[in-house]
Amino acid sequence: MNLFQSVALGVAVTAVASDVTTRRIPNLLTFGAAIAALMAHVYAAGWTGAGMSLAGWLLGVAFFFPVFALGGMGAGDLKLLGALGAWLGPTAAAWVALYSGVAGGVMAVFVAMFSGYLTKALSNIWGLLMFWRVAGVRPAPELMLSSQQGPRLAYAVPVLAGLVVTLWFR
Repeated sequence: MNLFQSVALGVAVTAVASDVTTRRIPNLLTFGAAIAALMAHVYAAGWTGAGMSLAGWLLGVAFFFPVFALGGMGAGDLKLLGALGAWLGPTAAAWVALYSGVAGGVMAVFVAMFSGYLTKALSNIWGLLMFWRVAGVRPAPELMLSSQQGPRLAYAVPVLAGLVVTLWFR
């Protein structure tokens, strides 16, 4: 594991600790990590490194933006993936997003099952699909995270899992 990967892992672990305890991922962590990544890449590889770092950040943000825009994810999770992408580059950002989505889906099912919320969660998913069928794909105010009382998944945990799997396969 190289230095950039180690720093990304440290950022993710710090984000998990914050997300689990406070339900927030601080901007200082996400934006600070992204700026530090950009500077480190400029130092290591000049403008080429800066381009890779910026592309990783943009792609990381782009992957989670649709879910965030529809009210299904917090901005901290989106910025966290962007920061990890800034450290790891666009290809790794794509893999982290993919593996995080899989891990998040599995973890969400377990959280819903063990909290007795699975039936309600499936009903909400069906309601969202029917809302989209009628109104088009846009936020459904009554089904957004901010308006729901169900259990919460600290999404930094699946992002960390996605990062670990990505680093494992590299």
